[in-house]
Amino acid sequence: MRERKNVFNNIDWTLIILYLVLVLLGWVNIYAAVYNEEHKSIFDISQSYGKQMIWIASSLFLGLVILLTDARFFSTFAYIIYGLTIFSLVVVLAVGSEISGSKSWFQIGSFGLQPAEFAKFATNLALARFFSTQHINIKELKTRLIPLFLMGLPALLILLQNDTGSALVYGSFILVLYRMGLSGNFLLAGALVVVIALSTLMVGTVYVMILLVIFAIVLFFFMKRIKRNIINLVALLILGIGFTYSVEYAVENFLGDHQKTRINVLLGKELDLRGAGYNVNQSKIAIGSGGLVGKGFLNGTQTKYNFVPEQSTDFIFCTVGEEWGFLGTFVVISLFLALLIRIIMLAEKQRSDFSRVYGYGVAAILFFHFLINIGMTIGLVPVIGIPLPFFSYGGSSLWAFTILLFIFIKQDTNRNALL
Repeated sequence: MRERKNVFNNIDWTLIILYLVLVLLGWVNIYAAVYNEEHKSIFDISQSYGKQMIWIASSLFLGLVILLTDARFFSTFAYIIYGLTIFSLVVVLAVGSEISGSKSWFQIGSFGLQPAEFAKFATNLALARFFSTQHINIKELKTRLIPLFLMGLPALLILLQNDTGSALVYGSFILVLYRMGLSGNFLLAGALVVVIALSTLMVGTVYVMILLVIFAIVLFFFMKRIKRNIINLVALLILGIGFTYSVEYAVENFLGDHQKTRINVLLGKELDLRGAGYNVNQSKIAIGSGGLVGKGFLNGTQTKYNFVPEQSTDFIFCTVGEEWGFLGTFVVISLFLALLIRIIMLAEKQRSDFSRVYGYGVAAILFFHFLINIGMTIGLVPVIGIPLPFFSYGGSSLWAFTILLFIFIKQDTNRNALL
């Protein structure tokens, strides 16, 4: 009993409160998103909000179990947990159920579980375990390749499930590698890759290739340092041209027609308000119609009349915008930013490398989901179908995000206990 008392005394209650507030607000907005006159009770388990109540209760129980678990359990069994989730990702490819075009669910009656959600915290555990071993030097090639393998394997398996959105989340771990000492040049290179890819999609492969050649010539004649490294310049030019061609090839051969249309709509090359652009257009109408203070709880017309598809899951943020207005969205965004800042602050205070790396992984995953999900609803990024943490309807995502966060909270209690 004495050890248990110390655990609860050392909990960072700021994180707990932020978590509870976000989960509660999410539940209320799920209720608003699917509300109808025939099912008014928020505790009606035949409706999404009633089911979410069960997921919330079970998530709180999971959080409690994690807090009562020895913090060393997660570092000791990190690779085993990672291995089990990789195994589940392989199995779901063989026997999983296909929902919304993705074969990524274990379906048992009305109960569904998505292993891809749990692979995120498992990968974070594996990365934290790797970087907490002795004699790790991020400047060594091996030290870069092993984390890339740990990140890339689950991402590849999830891509095979046709769940591109969840696979892209693993790119957020690059921020963790940067925190561990990876050169900023890699982030710059990543930014250039994104710019070249977007330019290729917007203006075409040939034009981008010509621009790359012109840019290389300008560098050669105006930078003396480049003249001394002409071989490297030529190699980079060839690599850039090859990548430009690969972008067009990948889009034409690996993306479905609906995905191509979504990208074209986002880039302004197509206007498809009844097809691929419908969701985003209706979402922007809903958010914009909320004005400063919103239309009021349960008074959202876009929401009430189901103009916005997936309004309780991927597009839950538009319910906030319509019913609570600018002030409501400002509060929700502020809560998420407060959560992220608090996690980063605590991560910096950790006394163990495992806890510190894991904390930054938590912040990276939550930040990616937060940024992309809200970006989807206001038309700034393509619709790739990822939930808003703690807010969107869904048991797998809520369980996974709860486990992700509470493992860090547990690691932090261990840090406090040692002070």
